[in-house]
Amino acid sequence: MLKVTDLKRHFKSGDSIVAAVDGVSLKIPDGQFVSIIGQSGSGKTSLLSLLGALDKPTSGSIEVDNQDITRVSGRELNRYRAKTVGFVFQSYNLVPNLTALENVMLPMEFLGLPKKLRLERARQLLEEVGLSADQMHRKPGKLSGGQQQRVAIARALANKPKYILADEPTGNLDSETGKLIFNLLHDLSKKEKTTIITVTHDLKIAGKTDTSFKLKDGKLAKGTDR
Repeated sequence: MLKVTDLKRHFKSGDSIVAAVDGVSLKIPDGQFVSIIGQSGSGKTSLLSLLGALDKPTSGSIEVDNQDITRVSGRELNRYRAKTVGFVFQSYNLVPNLTALENVMLPMEFLGLPKKLRLERARQLLEEVGLSADQMHRKPGKLSGGQQQRVAIARALANKPKYILADEPTGNLDSETGKLIFNLLHDLSKKEKTTIITVTHDLKIAGKTDTSFKLKDGKLAKGTDR
């Protein structure tokens, strides 16, 4: 269970205070595929950054299995980011001078896993997301957008995280490729027993997730949790 209570992220912009996240409370049971929807500037990405410990809240709590990650040490946060959560970004964020295989192996290296295990896991995941043996040895610049996002998904799954946080994962893809990526995420979430929280502006995608939350001006809109 992921439990968010009265979460706020306020920051200064000139002489004013911007409430990017303004008192959000929600619960996400394990194993669900959840979407967060809202217009640009509604606070979706800010909320995702807080859930992934990429940013610190102004106040409130984020409990993962009854542990408040807003109150743990830097070392514990690093482990949380490396082991408990995986990230998928709209712009893929792959390391350009590494092959697809090396990109997927990288998170496992941070945990100190032996090279043989890293290689086996990376190959398995890339096969699961539909990359050929030849494509695994290509660098991102030699792959299509859809292929790069498949590599990014495999990389996010590398350390068997409990949660995958996906920020507009289909935003840079054509509609048909976007559907394929969404279905891939959905299938992998069940196979890998991973909770997926995705930010999206696509209401069709949101309608196919287990639960959806709508943000407006940093606040959770009523009646959007299905």
